[in-house]
Amino acid sequence: MAITSANQLELLQTAEAVAREKMIDPGLVVEAMEESLARAAKSRYGAEMDIRVSIDRKTGKATFTRVRTVVEDDAVENYQAEMTVDQAKLYMENPSVGDTFVEEVPPVELGRIAAQSAKQVILQKVREAERDRQYEEFKDRAGTIINAQVKREEYGNVIVDVGAGEAVLRRNEKIGREAYRPGDRIRCYIKEVRREPRGPQIFLSRTAPEFMAELFKMEVPEIYEGIIEIKAVARDPGSRAKIAVVSYDNSIDPVGACVGMRGSRVQAVVNELQGEKIDIIPWNENIPTFLVNALQPAEVSKVVLDEEAGKIEVVVPEEQLSLAIGRRGQNVRLASQLTGLDIDIMTEEEESKRRQAEFEGRTKLFMETLDLDEFFAQLLVAEGFTNLEEVAYVDVDELLVIDGVDEGTAGELQARARDYLEAQNKKALEHAIELGAQESLINYEGLTPQMVEALAEDGVLTLEDFATCADWELAGGWTTVKGERVKDDGVLERFDVSLEEAQDMIMSARVMLGWVDPADLAADGEEESEDDEA
Repeated sequence: MAITSANQLELLQTAEAVAREKMIDPGLVVEAMEESLARAAKSRYGAEMDIRVSIDRKTGKATFTRVRTVVEDDAVENYQAEMTVDQAKLYMENPSVGDTFVEEVPPVELGRIAAQSAKQVILQKVREAERDRQYEEFKDRAGTIINAQVKREEYGNVIVDVGAGEAVLRRNEKIGREAYRPGDRIRCYIKEVRREPRGPQIFLSRTAPEFMAELFKMEVPEIYEGIIEIKAVARDPGSRAKIAVVSYDNSIDPVGACVGMRGSRVQAVVNELQGEKIDIIPWNENIPTFLVNALQPAEVSKVVLDEEAGKIEVVVPEEQLSLAIGRRGQNVRLASQLTGLDIDIMTEEEESKRRQAEFEGRTKLFMETLDLDEFFAQLLVAEGFTNLEEVAYVDVDELLVIDGVDEGTAGELQARARDYLEAQNKKALEHAIELGAQESLINYEGLTPQMVEALAEDGVLTLEDFATCADWELAGGWTTVKGERVKDDGVLERFDVSLEEAQDMIMSARVMLGWVDPADLAADGEEESEDDEA
């Protein structure tokens, strides 16, 4: 058919109908029509020609034009779409490189094959526009709750209708053994929205901690208004959860507000989560206090925090141990997720035995290395001395406070400690050299002979080897695997080397080797300082 013989307004009417049905911009449909007509025209006039089609947005009239660009004499590659300056003078006045010459060409007849091709182009463009619209609609809704209708179930995954498309609730994102039938209404958390070639992929969740937080935001006006803030959430989906809240208004109790009158607010959340039991805990800046709250309903006797290792020891009465740990370790696991710390729970009796073992171990150390009797060694431990370095290099006045220790005795103690440490350093250095440790590593400032020995035993023999290490390989650290914190042992961890110290040593080694420019480090440090201030 010829475009000229068709009703010109029919193009615009078709575009508007398609746009209305797919909920996209009519202009996009018209652009797709223009592209499809241009493609059909190229098949008629020649694929090398630059044929363009413009459809008038008011009348629907389609105008076919041929465009040729003026280029340098030696730059002509396509004689159908390009021409030289001399050639352009036949059509234009004072042409220059970069100018374009546009001339109208007769409309083409759309045969059956051309019409089918045009239809495919339009459909493809409409599908792309529809996918873009879906992605734009949902990308900003990630992190919110959506009400949807179940369409079907595939291999345990629930496919739901979200109005403008479909979303997926994966099997591992369902609570327990939830089962849904087509037509059921479902409330989910939009966990992720991904743009993919086959269209936007919307992934839902009912097990995410954020789902519970959003439910409380819907049920508790104070949270929505920002008077109460949810600081942390830990869940064992379908079984139990802990949520930490804090109030910025002294007159409002955060726990009471979340529970509601006769438990109405929290019960609404519990019903949505298939009866999941929820412990609402007051948040506290003081980590030990917060942990005591998080371990409720168990009573805690004592808390010992090691912030550098991200570990915390909790001492509970014997009768409270099973309650603190919870069924299958659930209570302590949730408390660990809530605080972000590795929690070690022990009874008062176990703690007493451990401290006694530490005391005996340190006493034995001082007896063997300093040639002391048991009573004198126990005096040192009782005064807080834990290793030989403290005895060897501490201020003499700290030794003089021990009963029976005068200046002469203190000097003898320090001399013995230093002699022993020097002998150990010599032994460690000889062993490291036997293993192949090089001078560049041995003489590197900040590494003791024992550290060099430990590095050599791990295969780090040169300063170059040391500079390629990661900070956690030296200082150790923690990795979260499937919600559980896993310990990564560090080569220098037993020497109490922190992550920051490891970073400094490694970066200094890279500077010494010329791998890193000190000016770049200074610039990075200034940027970090500015970020911290901001």
